[in-house]
Amino acid sequence: MSIWDRWEMVIGLEIHVRLATNSKLFSGMKASYGASPNSQVSFLDAGLPGTLPVINQKALEYAIRFGLAVDAEIPPVTVFARKNYFYPDLPKGYQISQMDDPIVGKGHIVIKTDEGEKTVEITRAHLEEDAGKSIHDKYDRYSAIDLNRAGTPLIEVVSEPQMSNAKEAVAYMREIYTRVTHLGICDGNLQEGSFRCDANVSVRPKGQKELGTRAEIKNLNSFRFIEKAINHEAKRQIKLLEAGEKIIQETRLYDADKDQTRSMRSKENANDYRYFPDPDQLPIAITDAMIEAQREHLPEFPEQKIQRYINVLKVKADDAAIIANDIQMAAFFEAADAQSKADADLNAKFLLGEFSALLNAKGESITTSKIDVVSYAGLLDVVAAGGISRKVAKTVLEDMWDSGEAAAAIIKAKGLGQISDSSALNELINQVIADNPSQVADYRAGNEKMFNYFIGQIMKKTKGQANPVQTKQLLEELLNE
Repeated sequence: MSIWDRWEMVIGLEIHVRLATNSKLFSGMKASYGASPNSQVSFLDAGLPGTLPVINQKALEYAIRFGLAVDAEIPPVTVFARKNYFYPDLPKGYQISQMDDPIVGKGHIVIKTDEGEKTVEITRAHLEEDAGKSIHDKYDRYSAIDLNRAGTPLIEVVSEPQMSNAKEAVAYMREIYTRVTHLGICDGNLQEGSFRCDANVSVRPKGQKELGTRAEIKNLNSFRFIEKAINHEAKRQIKLLEAGEKIIQETRLYDADKDQTRSMRSKENANDYRYFPDPDQLPIAITDAMIEAQREHLPEFPEQKIQRYINVLKVKADDAAIIANDIQMAAFFEAADAQSKADADLNAKFLLGEFSALLNAKGESITTSKIDVVSYAGLLDVVAAGGISRKVAKTVLEDMWDSGEAAAAIIKAKGLGQISDSSALNELINQVIADNPSQVADYRAGNEKMFNYFIGQIMKKTKGQANPVQTKQLLEELLNE
Protein backbone atom coordinates (compact mmCIF):
# COMPACT_ATOMS: atom_id res chain seq x y z
CA MET A 1 0.00 0.00 0.00
CA SER A 2 1.33 3.46 -0.95
CA ILE A 3 1.64 6.18 1.71
CA TRP A 4 -0.74 8.23 -0.44
CA ASP A 5 -3.45 5.67 0.24
CA ARG A 6 -3.17 6.72 3.90
CA TRP A 7 -2.15 10.36 3.72
CA GLU A 8 -2.87 13.43 1.63
CA MET A 9 -1.06 16.72 1.14
CA VAL A 10 -2.51 20.19 1.55
CA ILE A 11 -0.54 22.91 -0.24
CA GLY A 12 -0.85 26.66 -0.44
CA LEU A 13 1.57 28.94 -2.29
CA GLU A 14 2.79 32.47 -1.71
CA ILE A 15 4.25 33.67 -5.00
CA HIS A 16 6.46 36.76 -5.07
CA VAL A 17 6.35 38.62 -8.39
CA ARG A 18 8.91 41.35 -8.94
CA LEU A 19 7.20 44.11 -10.90
CA ALA A 20 9.00 45.37 -14.00
CA THR A 21 9.02 49.05 -13.05
CA ASN A 22 11.99 51.34 -13.69
CA SER A 23 12.14 52.57 -10.11
CA LYS A 24 11.47 51.19 -6.64
CA LEU A 25 8.12 51.04 -4.85
CA PHE A 26 8.53 54.09 -2.62
CA SER A 27 11.67 55.84 -3.89
CA GLY A 28 12.85 57.11 -7.26
CA MET A 29 15.96 54.93 -7.22
CA LYS A 30 16.52 52.53 -10.13
CA ALA A 31 15.32 48.97 -9.66
CA SER A 32 17.47 47.24 -12.30
CA TYR A 33 19.10 43.87 -11.67
CA GLY A 34 22.85 43.24 -11.73
CA ALA A 35 24.25 46.62 -10.70
CA SER A 36 27.37 46.70 -8.50
CA PRO A 37 26.54 46.17 -4.80
CA ASN A 38 24.92 49.09 -2.96
CA SER A 39 25.02 51.34 -6.04
CA GLN A 40 21.21 51.69 -6.23
CA VAL A 41 20.31 52.72 -2.71
CA SER A 42 18.35 55.85 -1.81
CA PHE A 43 18.24 57.46 1.63
CA LEU A 44 14.80 55.83 2.10
CA ASP A 45 16.14 52.38 1.13
CA ALA A 46 18.94 52.78 3.65
CA GLY A 47 16.49 53.68 6.42
CA LEU A 48 17.75 57.21 7.09
CA PRO A 49 15.51 59.08 9.56
CA GLY A 50 13.21 61.72 8.08
CA THR A 51 12.87 60.14 4.64
CA LEU A 52 9.30 59.67 3.39
CA PRO A 53 7.86 57.11 0.95
CA VAL A 54 6.12 58.16 -2.26
CA ILE A 55 4.11 55.43 -4.01
CA ASN A 56 5.13 54.28 -7.49
CA GLN A 57 2.06 54.82 -9.68
CA LYS A 58 3.15 52.20 -12.21
CA ALA A 59 3.35 49.54 -9.48
CA LEU A 60 -0.25 50.32 -8.48
CA GLU A 61 -1.35 49.97 -12.10
CA TYR A 62 0.46 46.67 -12.54
CA ALA A 63 -1.15 45.25 -9.38
CA ILE A 64 -4.61 46.25 -10.59
CA ARG A 65 -3.87 44.70 -13.98
CA PHE A 66 -2.96 41.42 -12.28
CA GLY A 67 -6.16 41.51 -10.23
CA LEU A 68 -8.25 41.84 -13.38
CA ALA A 69 -6.38 38.93 -14.99
CA VAL A 70 -7.41 36.56 -12.18
CA ASP A 71 -11.00 37.83 -11.88
CA ALA A 72 -10.25 39.30 -8.47
CA GLU A 73 -12.03 41.90 -6.38
CA ILE A 74 -10.38 45.34 -6.56
CA PRO A 75 -11.29 47.31 -3.40
CA PRO A 76 -12.20 51.02 -3.50
CA VAL A 77 -9.46 51.82 -0.96
CA THR A 78 -6.12 50.13 -0.30
CA VAL A 79 -3.90 50.69 2.76
CA PHE A 80 -0.19 50.13 3.35
CA ALA A 81 1.07 48.75 6.64
CA ARG A 82 4.36 48.34 8.43
CA LYS A 83 5.49 44.76 8.94
CA ASN A 84 7.99 44.92 11.79
CA TYR A 85 10.95 42.58 12.06
CA PHE A 86 14.67 42.97 12.58
CA TYR A 87 17.16 41.61 10.12
CA PRO A 88 20.42 43.09 8.77
CA ASP A 89 19.11 43.46 5.19
CA LEU A 90 16.10 45.51 6.40
CA PRO A 91 17.63 48.84 7.54
CA LYS A 92 14.34 50.51 8.53
CA GLY A 93 13.44 47.68 10.90
CA TYR A 94 10.15 47.25 9.07
CA GLN A 95 8.88 46.42 5.61
CA ILE A 96 6.16 48.49 3.95
CA SER A 97 3.58 45.90 2.95
CA GLN A 98 -0.20 45.40 3.16
CA MET A 99 -2.31 43.47 5.64
CA ASP A 100 -6.03 44.18 6.06
CA ASP A 101 -6.73 46.13 2.88
CA PRO A 102 -4.63 44.68 0.02
CA ILE A 103 -4.92 46.10 -3.48
CA VAL A 104 -6.18 42.76 -4.86
CA GLY A 105 -8.83 40.74 -3.06
CA LYS A 106 -10.30 37.31 -3.70
CA GLY A 107 -9.82 35.87 -7.18
CA HIS A 108 -9.22 32.54 -8.88
CA ILE A 109 -7.51 30.73 -11.74
CA VAL A 110 -8.16 27.41 -13.44
CA ILE A 111 -5.38 24.84 -13.76
CA LYS A 112 -5.17 21.56 -15.65
CA THR A 113 -4.57 18.45 -13.54
CA ASP A 114 -4.42 14.72 -14.20
CA GLU A 115 -8.08 14.56 -13.12
CA GLY A 116 -9.16 17.47 -15.34
CA GLU A 117 -9.57 21.19 -14.70
CA LYS A 118 -9.44 22.53 -11.14
CA THR A 119 -10.18 26.00 -9.78
CA VAL A 120 -7.69 27.37 -7.26
CA GLU A 121 -8.87 30.36 -5.27
CA ILE A 122 -6.57 33.30 -4.66
CA THR A 123 -6.95 34.78 -1.19
CA ARG A 124 -5.25 38.09 -1.97
CA ALA A 125 -2.37 39.77 -3.75
CA HIS A 126 -0.69 42.63 -1.96
CA LEU A 127 2.00 45.14 -2.83
CA GLU A 128 5.16 45.27 -0.78
CA GLU A 129 8.78 46.33 -0.99
CA ASP A 130 11.50 43.71 -1.16
CA ALA A 131 14.26 43.44 1.42
CA GLY A 132 17.98 43.64 0.69
CA LYS A 133 20.18 40.61 0.21
CA SER A 134 22.51 38.95 2.71
CA ILE A 135 25.64 37.39 1.19
CA HIS A 136 27.25 34.74 3.37
CA ASP A 137 29.96 33.31 1.11
CA LYS A 138 32.00 36.42 0.25
CA TYR A 139 34.02 36.71 3.46
CA ASP A 140 35.24 34.06 5.90
CA ARG A 141 34.14 35.75 9.12
CA TYR A 142 31.46 38.18 7.98
CA SER A 143 28.22 38.37 6.02
CA ALA A 144 27.88 41.12 3.43
CA ILE A 145 24.73 43.16 2.80
CA ASP A 146 23.67 44.42 -0.65
CA LEU A 147 20.77 46.88 -0.45
CA ASN A 148 20.23 47.25 -4.20
CA ARG A 149 17.17 45.01 -3.96
CA ALA A 150 15.74 46.84 -0.93
CA GLY A 151 12.59 48.66 -1.93
CA THR A 152 12.01 46.96 -5.29
CA PRO A 153 8.27 46.43 -5.87
CA LEU A 154 6.65 43.04 -5.44
CA ILE A 155 3.17 41.65 -5.49
CA GLU A 156 2.73 38.64 -3.23
CA VAL A 157 0.04 36.31 -4.54
CA VAL A 158 -1.43 34.14 -1.78
CA SER A 159 -3.48 31.07 -2.66
CA GLU A 160 -5.95 29.14 -0.57
CA PRO A 161 -4.59 25.75 0.64
CA GLN A 162 -6.40 23.87 -2.11
CA MET A 163 -3.69 21.96 -3.94
CA SER A 164 -3.41 18.29 -3.05
CA ASN A 165 -0.13 17.27 -4.72
CA ALA A 166 3.10 18.78 -5.99
CA LYS A 167 2.08 18.58 -9.66
CA GLU A 168 -0.97 20.75 -8.96
CA ALA A 169 1.26 23.27 -7.18
CA VAL A 170 3.57 23.42 -10.22
CA ALA A 171 0.58 23.81 -12.57
CA TYR A 172 -0.72 26.69 -10.43
CA MET A 173 2.69 28.35 -10.29
CA ARG A 174 3.07 28.04 -14.07
CA GLU A 175 -0.36 29.56 -14.62
CA ILE A 176 0.49 32.57 -12.44
CA TYR A 177 3.82 32.84 -14.31
CA THR A 178 1.96 32.84 -17.63
CA ARG A 179 -0.39 35.55 -16.40
CA VAL A 180 2.28 37.98 -15.17
CA THR A 181 4.59 37.55 -18.17
CA HIS A 182 1.78 37.94 -20.71
CA LEU A 183 0.53 40.99 -18.81
CA GLY A 184 4.00 42.51 -19.18
CA ILE A 185 4.25 43.30 -15.46
CA CYS A 186 7.14 40.90 -14.73
CA ASP A 187 10.09 39.71 -16.80
CA GLY A 188 9.70 36.22 -15.33
CA ASN A 189 13.44 35.69 -14.86
CA LEU A 190 13.62 32.84 -12.37
CA GLN A 191 17.41 32.91 -12.03
CA GLU A 192 17.34 36.59 -11.03
CA GLY A 193 14.57 36.04 -8.49
CA SER A 194 11.91 37.95 -10.44
CA PHE A 195 9.48 35.11 -9.80
CA ARG A 196 9.85 33.00 -6.69
CA CYS A 197 7.65 31.09 -4.31
CA ASP A 198 7.14 30.04 -0.69
CA ALA A 199 5.25 26.75 -0.32
CA ASN A 200 3.12 25.98 2.74
CA VAL A 201 2.94 22.21 3.07
CA SER A 202 1.03 20.02 5.52
CA VAL A 203 -0.26 16.45 5.55
CA ARG A 204 -3.29 14.79 7.10
CA PRO A 205 -4.78 11.30 7.19
CA LYS A 206 -6.89 10.50 4.14
CA GLY A 207 -10.45 11.69 4.69
CA GLN A 208 -9.66 14.03 7.61
CA LYS A 209 -11.11 17.55 7.25
CA GLU A 210 -8.92 19.31 9.80
CA LEU A 211 -5.68 20.75 8.43
CA GLY A 212 -2.36 19.52 9.74
CA THR A 213 0.48 21.70 11.04
CA ARG A 214 2.25 23.30 8.12
CA ALA A 215 5.86 24.05 7.31
CA GLU A 216 6.80 26.86 4.94
CA ILE A 217 9.52 26.18 2.36
CA LYS A 218 11.12 29.50 1.43
CA ASN A 219 12.47 30.99 -1.79
CA LEU A 220 11.82 28.35 -4.44
CA ASN A 221 12.63 29.74 -7.88
CA SER A 222 12.42 26.65 -10.09
CA PHE A 223 9.39 24.71 -11.28
CA ARG A 224 11.37 21.48 -10.95
CA PHE A 225 12.65 22.25 -7.47
CA ILE A 226 9.23 23.24 -6.12
CA GLU A 227 7.87 19.81 -7.03
CA LYS A 228 10.83 18.01 -5.45
CA ALA A 229 10.78 20.22 -2.33
CA ILE A 230 7.07 19.67 -1.69
CA ASN A 231 7.31 15.92 -2.16
CA HIS A 232 10.29 15.67 0.16
CA GLU A 233 8.68 17.83 2.84
CA ALA A 234 5.43 15.87 2.77
CA LYS A 235 7.28 12.57 3.15
CA ARG A 236 9.35 14.05 6.01
CA GLN A 237 6.19 15.03 7.86
CA ILE A 238 4.52 11.66 7.28
CA LYS A 239 7.59 9.85 8.62
CA LEU A 240 7.50 11.95 11.81
CA LEU A 241 3.75 11.50 12.33
CA GLU A 242 3.90 7.74 11.80
CA ALA A 243 6.68 7.61 14.40
CA GLY A 244 4.36 9.32 16.89
CA GLU A 245 6.09 12.71 16.77
CA LYS A 246 4.56 16.15 16.20
CA ILE A 247 5.12 18.59 13.33
CA ILE A 248 6.55 21.95 14.36
CA GLN A 249 5.25 25.01 12.53
CA GLU A 250 8.43 26.42 11.06
CA THR A 251 10.18 27.92 8.07
CA ARG A 252 12.45 25.57 6.11
CA LEU A 253 14.91 25.87 3.23
CA TYR A 254 15.22 23.40 0.37
CA ASP A 255 18.70 22.08 -0.45
CA ALA A 256 18.58 21.04 -4.12
CA ASP A 257 21.96 19.28 -4.00
CA LYS A 258 20.87 17.01 -1.15
CA ASP A 259 17.17 16.98 -2.13
CA GLN A 260 16.04 17.75 1.39
CA THR A 261 14.56 20.56 3.45
CA ARG A 262 16.19 21.86 6.62
CA SER A 263 14.91 23.99 9.46
CA MET A 264 15.51 27.73 9.25
CA ARG A 265 13.46 29.22 12.11
CA SER A 266 10.15 28.82 13.91
CA LYS A 267 7.27 30.13 11.83
CA GLU A 268 6.01 33.55 12.83
CA ASN A 269 2.32 34.45 12.87
CA ALA A 270 0.91 37.77 11.68
CA ASN A 271 0.72 39.02 15.29
CA ASP A 272 4.47 38.56 15.65
CA TYR A 273 5.06 41.22 13.00
CA ARG A 274 2.94 43.85 14.83
CA TYR A 275 1.30 45.13 11.65
CA PHE A 276 -0.13 48.65 11.80
CA PRO A 277 -1.07 51.19 9.10
CA ASP A 278 1.97 53.07 7.82
CA PRO A 279 1.59 56.63 9.11
CA ASP A 280 3.72 58.01 6.24
CA GLN A 281 1.56 56.50 3.49
CA LEU A 282 -2.08 57.61 3.29
CA PRO A 283 -4.84 55.23 2.15
CA ILE A 284 -5.14 55.18 -1.65
CA ALA A 285 -8.47 55.40 -3.46
CA ILE A 286 -8.82 52.98 -6.38
CA THR A 287 -11.28 54.55 -8.80
CA ASP A 288 -13.34 52.90 -11.54
CA ALA A 289 -11.39 54.95 -14.06
CA MET A 290 -8.10 53.47 -12.80
CA ILE A 291 -9.51 49.95 -13.09
CA GLU A 292 -10.93 50.44 -16.58
CA ALA A 293 -7.65 51.97 -17.79
CA GLN A 294 -5.88 48.74 -16.82
CA ARG A 295 -8.58 46.55 -18.33
CA GLU A 296 -7.56 47.93 -21.72
CA HIS A 297 -4.09 46.43 -21.21
CA LEU A 298 -5.31 42.86 -20.72
CA PRO A 299 -3.73 40.69 -23.43
CA GLU A 300 -4.87 37.57 -25.21
CA PHE A 301 -3.84 34.73 -22.89
CA PRO A 302 -2.58 31.33 -24.16
CA GLU A 303 -5.94 29.53 -23.98
CA GLN A 304 -7.48 32.22 -26.18
CA LYS A 305 -4.51 32.13 -28.55
CA ILE A 306 -4.73 28.36 -28.88
CA GLN A 307 -8.37 28.52 -29.92
CA ARG A 308 -7.65 31.28 -32.45
CA TYR A 309 -4.68 29.42 -33.90
CA ILE A 310 -6.76 26.26 -34.29
CA ASN A 311 -10.05 27.75 -35.47
CA VAL A 312 -8.88 30.73 -37.51
CA LEU A 313 -5.34 29.92 -38.62
CA LYS A 314 -5.96 26.14 -38.93
CA VAL A 315 -2.85 25.18 -36.97
CA LYS A 316 -2.73 21.68 -35.48
CA ALA A 317 -3.80 21.64 -31.81
CA ASP A 318 -0.49 20.34 -30.39
CA ASP A 319 1.54 22.91 -32.33
CA ALA A 320 -0.84 25.68 -31.33
CA ALA A 321 -0.47 24.84 -27.63
CA ILE A 322 3.35 24.83 -27.73
CA ILE A 323 3.55 28.17 -29.54
CA ALA A 324 0.83 29.95 -27.57
CA ASN A 325 2.37 29.07 -24.21
CA ASP A 326 5.74 30.62 -25.15
CA ILE A 327 5.24 34.38 -25.23
CA GLN A 328 8.33 35.08 -27.36
CA MET A 329 7.61 32.28 -29.82
CA ALA A 330 3.98 33.38 -30.15
CA ALA A 331 5.06 36.93 -30.98
CA PHE A 332 7.54 35.66 -33.60
CA PHE A 333 4.97 33.28 -35.09
CA GLU A 334 2.32 35.98 -35.42
CA ALA A 335 4.77 38.50 -36.88
CA ALA A 336 5.89 35.93 -39.47
CA ASP A 337 2.27 35.08 -40.27
CA ALA A 338 1.58 38.75 -40.99
CA GLN A 339 4.76 39.05 -43.10
CA SER A 340 4.55 35.78 -45.07
CA LYS A 341 2.12 34.44 -47.66
CA ALA A 342 2.66 30.89 -46.41
CA ASP A 343 -0.06 29.00 -44.58
CA ALA A 344 0.05 29.43 -40.81
CA ASP A 345 0.25 25.64 -40.40
CA LEU A 346 3.48 25.52 -42.45
CA ASN A 347 4.78 28.46 -40.41
CA ALA A 348 4.05 26.58 -37.17
CA LYS A 349 5.65 23.34 -38.34
CA PHE A 350 8.77 25.08 -39.65
CA LEU A 351 9.07 27.21 -36.51
CA LEU A 352 8.81 24.21 -34.16
CA GLY A 353 10.88 21.99 -36.45
CA GLU A 354 13.77 23.37 -38.46
CA PHE A 355 13.98 26.82 -36.86
CA SER A 356 13.79 25.60 -33.24
CA ALA A 357 16.34 22.86 -34.02
CA LEU A 358 18.76 25.50 -35.31
CA LEU A 359 18.25 27.69 -32.24
CA ASN A 360 18.89 24.73 -29.95
CA ALA A 361 22.03 23.77 -31.86
CA LYS A 362 23.35 27.34 -31.58
CA GLY A 363 22.37 27.65 -27.91
CA GLU A 364 20.23 30.69 -28.70
CA SER A 365 16.58 31.68 -28.28
CA ILE A 366 13.96 33.50 -30.32
CA THR A 367 15.01 36.79 -28.73
CA THR A 368 18.72 36.31 -29.52
CA SER A 369 18.30 34.80 -32.98
CA LYS A 370 20.49 36.14 -35.80
CA ILE A 371 17.60 35.52 -38.20
CA ASP A 372 14.88 38.12 -37.86
CA VAL A 373 11.20 37.76 -38.70
CA VAL A 374 11.53 39.34 -42.15
CA SER A 375 14.32 36.96 -43.22
CA TYR A 376 12.50 33.96 -41.74
CA ALA A 377 9.29 34.92 -43.56
CA GLY A 378 11.21 35.26 -46.83
CA LEU A 379 12.49 31.69 -46.53
CA LEU A 380 9.03 30.48 -45.59
CA ASP A 381 7.58 32.04 -48.76
CA VAL A 382 10.10 30.20 -50.94
CA VAL A 383 9.18 26.88 -49.30
CA ALA A 384 5.46 27.58 -49.63
CA ALA A 385 5.84 28.46 -53.32
CA GLY A 386 7.65 25.18 -54.01
CA GLY A 387 10.98 26.87 -54.73
CA ILE A 388 12.83 24.54 -52.34
CA SER A 389 11.92 21.58 -50.16
CA ARG A 390 11.93 21.76 -46.35
CA LYS A 391 15.03 19.56 -46.35
CA VAL A 392 16.89 22.09 -48.48
CA ALA A 393 15.37 24.92 -46.43
CA LYS A 394 17.18 23.55 -43.38
CA THR A 395 20.52 23.98 -45.17
CA VAL A 396 19.54 27.46 -46.35
CA LEU A 397 18.54 28.38 -42.81
CA GLU A 398 22.00 27.45 -41.52
CA ASP A 399 23.64 29.52 -44.28
CA MET A 400 21.40 32.47 -43.42
CA TRP A 401 22.55 32.25 -39.80
CA ASP A 402 26.25 32.12 -40.72
CA SER A 403 26.27 34.65 -43.59
CA GLY A 404 23.41 37.00 -42.76
CA GLU A 405 22.26 36.83 -46.39
CA ALA A 406 18.66 36.51 -47.55
CA ALA A 407 17.27 33.12 -48.51
CA ALA A 408 16.76 34.03 -52.18
CA ALA A 409 20.40 35.10 -52.58
CA ILE A 410 21.72 31.88 -51.02
CA ILE A 411 19.44 29.67 -53.12
CA LYS A 412 20.51 31.41 -56.33
CA ALA A 413 24.23 31.44 -55.51
CA LYS A 414 24.32 27.74 -54.60
CA GLY A 415 21.87 26.49 -57.21
CA LEU A 416 19.57 25.02 -54.58
CA GLY A 417 16.31 25.69 -56.39
CA GLN A 418 13.80 22.88 -56.60
CA ILE A 419 13.81 20.69 -59.71
CA SER A 420 10.36 21.11 -61.21
CA ASP A 421 11.09 20.33 -64.86
CA SER A 422 8.82 17.39 -65.76
CA SER A 423 11.05 15.93 -68.45
CA ALA A 424 14.14 16.01 -66.19
CA LEU A 425 12.20 14.40 -63.34
CA ASN A 426 10.70 11.83 -65.69
CA GLU A 427 14.16 10.80 -66.92
CA LEU A 428 15.52 10.60 -63.38
CA ILE A 429 12.60 8.48 -62.10
CA ASN A 430 12.87 6.08 -65.02
CA GLN A 431 16.55 5.62 -64.20
CA VAL A 432 15.78 4.84 -60.54
CA ILE A 433 13.12 2.31 -61.59
CA ALA A 434 15.55 0.66 -64.00
CA ASP A 435 18.24 0.44 -61.29
CA ASN A 436 15.92 -1.29 -58.78
CA PRO A 437 14.03 -4.12 -60.56
CA SER A 438 13.49 -6.29 -57.45
CA GLN A 439 12.00 -3.35 -55.52
CA VAL A 440 9.73 -2.61 -58.47
CA ALA A 441 8.54 -6.21 -58.44
CA ASP A 442 7.86 -6.03 -54.69
CA TYR A 443 5.83 -2.85 -55.12
CA ARG A 444 3.79 -4.24 -58.00
CA ALA A 445 3.18 -7.40 -55.94
CA GLY A 446 1.38 -5.29 -53.34
CA ASN A 447 4.16 -4.00 -51.05
CA GLU A 448 3.10 -0.35 -51.01
CA LYS A 449 5.82 0.57 -48.49
CA MET A 450 8.34 0.29 -51.32
CA PHE A 451 6.95 3.56 -52.72
CA ASN A 452 8.77 5.50 -50.01
CA TYR A 453 11.98 3.66 -50.90
CA PHE A 454 11.81 5.09 -54.43
CA ILE A 455 11.04 8.57 -53.11
CA GLY A 456 14.13 8.31 -50.89
CA GLN A 457 16.33 7.24 -53.80
CA ILE A 458 15.12 10.14 -55.96
CA MET A 459 15.68 12.67 -53.20
CA LYS A 460 19.13 11.22 -52.55
CA LYS A 461 20.11 11.62 -56.20
CA THR A 462 18.79 15.20 -56.34
CA LYS A 463 20.07 16.15 -52.85
CA GLY A 464 16.50 16.88 -51.83
CA GLN A 465 15.84 19.27 -54.73
CA ALA A 466 13.21 17.25 -56.58
CA ASN A 467 9.75 18.82 -56.38
CA PRO A 468 7.99 16.40 -53.97
CA VAL A 469 4.49 16.84 -55.39
CA GLN A 470 5.57 16.32 -59.01
CA THR A 471 7.90 13.49 -58.00
CA LYS A 472 5.12 11.60 -56.24
CA GLN A 473 2.71 12.06 -59.13
CA LEU A 474 5.19 10.96 -61.84
CA LEU A 475 6.45 8.02 -59.77
CA GLU A 476 2.92 6.71 -59.24
CA GLU A 477 2.24 6.91 -62.99
CA LEU A 478 5.47 5.16 -63.99
CA LEU A 479 5.26 2.41 -61.35
CA ASN A 480 1.67 1.60 -62.25
CA GLU A 481 2.17 1.40 -66.02
